[in-house]
Amino acid sequence: MPAPAISVILPFRDAAPTLGACLSSIRRQTRRDFECLCIDDGSGDEGPALVSEQARLDPRIRLLRTRDTGLVAALNFGLRQARAPLAARMDADDLMHPQRLARQCAAMTADSGISVLGCRVRAFPEQHLTDGFRAYVNWQNACVTEAAIAAELYLESPLAHPSVMLRRETIIAAGGYRDGNFPEDYELWLRLHQAGHRIAKVAQTLLYWRDHPQRLSRQDPRYARAAFDRLRAAHLAADPRILAARERLVLWGAGRRTRQRAAWLLAQGYQPQAWIDIDPRKVGNRIGGVPVVGPAWLRGRRPRPMVLCYVASHGARPRIDAELARLGYSRGVDYLHVG
Repeated sequence: MPAPAISVILPFRDAAPTLGACLSSIRRQTRRDFECLCIDDGSGDEGPALVSEQARLDPRIRLLRTRDTGLVAALNFGLRQARAPLAARMDADDLMHPQRLARQCAAMTADSGISVLGCRVRAFPEQHLTDGFRAYVNWQNACVTEAAIAAELYLESPLAHPSVMLRRETIIAAGGYRDGNFPEDYELWLRLHQAGHRIAKVAQTLLYWRDHPQRLSRQDPRYARAAFDRLRAAHLAADPRILAARERLVLWGAGRRTRQRAAWLLAQGYQPQAWIDIDPRKVGNRIGGVPVVGPAWLRGRRPRPMVLCYVASHGARPRIDAELARLGYSRGVDYLHVG
């Protein structure tokens, strides 16, 4: 059998109820030269038998088992076992658009400088979606260009993990996935971005992303807010844009919750030049000896401060964007939103 152009990496555990539909969506791909590595991560249900049955029907499907357990071990095992230069992530409860592999492969072939390529996603089933998850998917789908991804990377993960295609050797050379008290996919995006790798997205909906209460991201402490905050702060502290502005760093948001989230960065040894807030009751106060000022304080300052916006209130970010644009500040260059 000739070497495939794409290796689909599909870890699974106790996924029998959704695995069949997932594999069917993979087998319906218009791009045919792929292999699908189904990596059993300690299943106790009929999932492995289901994969074996599918493999008898389609030799492109392979059932693998790793000695180690856990998602990160399964992902790295899949990368090592894959035969193709491109690896497409997939989860056992999601569905592929029939042209997903074809369109992502075409984009990565056309631009050899892209290391990670996502796509837009559609969440389902509609009746189970929370308002928060809908808002996250809408934000992620609006974050399409490379510039937007780089500017928004410290807000949330701009890529749905099962939507991405990766250059396999690039990811292995970068150290693969890492295990720890953090979300493994977001840590990889941050690490690759810091190393200068390009992360892009096709502006097409090519993955149907299932939401349900049992999702790992809803249950595992590695995906809790504190884990994201710690991870973001560690990478933000080493970001060249932040390092270059160390003496002129300004934090937007002087409320208690905002200060708590910013504390992760301040613990890395940073001291802001000022805190910005629009609440007249806060302006004029001092936080740890640092003045709280209004947005107008930023006007005409040279060298221009680097502003980190920690405000998470509903609707606040567009207003902050508008105010900073009015003052001549450019997102991703002069300011960043931080989740």
